[in-house]
Amino acid sequence: MNTSSLQTPQGTYRQITVNTVVVGSGAAGFNAADRLWMLGQHDVAIVTEHVKAGTSRNTGSDKQTYYKLTLSGGDPDSVREMAETLFSGECVDGDIALCEAALSAQGFLRLAELGVPFPKNRYGEYVGYKTDHDPRRRATSVGPYTSRRMTEALEQSVNEKKIPIFDRMQVIRILSDRSKVYGLLCLDTSAPEGADSRFVVFRCKNVIYATGGPAGIYADSVYPFGHFGATGIAFEAGVRGKNLTEWQYGLASTRPRWNVSGTYMQVMPRFLSANPDGSEEREFLFDFFTDPGEMLTKVFLKGYQWPFDVRKVKDGSSIIDILVYLESCKGRRVFLDFRSNPGGGELDFSSLGEEARDYMEKAGACFGTPYERLLHMNAPAVEFYRGRGVNLAEEPLEIALCAQHNNGGLAINAWWHTNLEGFFAAGEVSASHGVYRPGGSALNAGQVGSSRAAEYIAARRTGEPEEEQAFLTCALEAAGQMNALAEKAAHNSSGTPVQQLWDAAAARMSRFGAAIRSSEGIDAALEETRRELSAFSGLVSVASPAELSKLFRLRDVFICQQVYLSAMRDYLERGGKSRGSALYTDPHGEKPYAVLPDIFTFRLDNGAGAGVIQEAVYQNGACEISWRPVRPIPEDDDFFENVWRSYRENGNIDE
Repeated sequence: MNTSSLQTPQGTYRQITVNTVVVGSGAAGFNAADRLWMLGQHDVAIVTEHVKAGTSRNTGSDKQTYYKLTLSGGDPDSVREMAETLFSGECVDGDIALCEAALSAQGFLRLAELGVPFPKNRYGEYVGYKTDHDPRRRATSVGPYTSRRMTEALEQSVNEKKIPIFDRMQVIRILSDRSKVYGLLCLDTSAPEGADSRFVVFRCKNVIYATGGPAGIYADSVYPFGHFGATGIAFEAGVRGKNLTEWQYGLASTRPRWNVSGTYMQVMPRFLSANPDGSEEREFLFDFFTDPGEMLTKVFLKGYQWPFDVRKVKDGSSIIDILVYLESCKGRRVFLDFRSNPGGGELDFSSLGEEARDYMEKAGACFGTPYERLLHMNAPAVEFYRGRGVNLAEEPLEIALCAQHNNGGLAINAWWHTNLEGFFAAGEVSASHGVYRPGGSALNAGQVGSSRAAEYIAARRTGEPEEEQAFLTCALEAAGQMNALAEKAAHNSSGTPVQQLWDAAAARMSRFGAAIRSSEGIDAALEETRRELSAFSGLVSVASPAELSKLFRLRDVFICQQVYLSAMRDYLERGGKSRGSALYTDPHGEKPYAVLPDIFTFRLDNGAGAGVIQEAVYQNGACEISWRPVRPIPEDDDFFENVWRSYRENGNIDE
């Protein structure tokens, strides 16, 4: 790595030249850098907006799960069987599923060696439990902060190797000719005022993009504050998107942002709504349910069935998500109240369904208020909110139906290499999942993907960056365009404030492009997004250089929203039906409950589209959508002598 200067008409910018830049400081990003170093590729640097921010470090759940091959007990399991489980999630490429299964034990055991305290029994077996969409007991956990413990352990390993970390660097353009990556243009958010210090340019041969999911496109989000993603500028650079319609949504508190899964629902709190000023408080679930026992049972089941799932709307717990969404659409705020029981009196536990009643009896929790039951069953769940300024014994908890995880993202091959030469994507930003996935598989996917990318780079893409003139052409063009945008926004006295535009765009996406989707809503949102993006430079204003970060972020958000909404519209035009965590209005379908608005008339996909994958390309302000069959799980080719010979010759590393 070396540092020099890049002369541009706008100023002299710092230039860093390095073989590989890892973008992101979460579990996938740190692992990518760590693995590169271990494989002998020491010319690597990490670029991050804030080393202590991001989803890996700042999010979790009631019991955050890591999914891997079974490593305990007598239950049979195999790499192939785990790959088939992942592949069965629909719209999943089989080669990626096989890689995630094959490397799951390696990635998991590496984390254990680094000090992540995954539980093991007295004989050294790493025990597990069943999670959702899991036929075995492959799941494990270290509690609500599993991904944080992973990130901290990997960060320590990176710091011990003295791998350079460039903090407060926001990537605002990916330098490419749409076929090959040449580097990155970053905003130094610690020094946005000076013309010469504002931008930093990285020239590199490889980029491992580990920026997480595009959280910034939604208003109702359980992603932590400070995590926004940067998928839009990857689309702009020519990277292909895949499975962009597939998300996971669920109920979460808004301040702090946290999944209200598990025990939070199993103790059966009250669901309240109120006007924005807190007036006219009422328990709105009673507007829908006439049987209190049925209502309580469905609330209880939300703990098990936390993600919104269209298959569980009729006769399932996902009706709770819909009722919360409907109440929010009325402009009312929604809360969980643990201070008293639903209806205000004593609970009749005998009215619960068998599963809920049996669980509560075994837990010894058939008494008191929701708060008292929560304290009895899961005291750390109470302390979590108390530590963040919310006393559940004294105040309600505001919630919404929130975006939680993007199962789609940037298209990758089995080395997590995108269609842009030299550009790899790992973690949530990469599209390794499909419609459904086992709980905890995302943490494994991030470790496997970053390891695969590092292995390929170390074997096939070492050395100095090439084609200096192509880099200079891209860098000068990008710097000129971004500087012009910054200057125009700073002097646009009649423009709309950047935060106001962002708030409106994010709210629009949560209303029309989240869990509940209709053709009319998607079309309206897409048209408005296109209009604002095409007029962006003359529309937006910033009050000071400190807001330049938001300016460039909003530009990324608009590009991302346009591509995602275009994918949703194409899915509907192709005849796509409701699946996963997305309900698509279909006038030819059925309403699960007659009292619901017509927007909840839908038909289930029932696996009809499981064998095809949607891909999207963004260019010149327009999106091109295509479809292809899933790649099957590769057939076994494990005759030892053949594999050994090939491994000796080329390490079995090829595209």
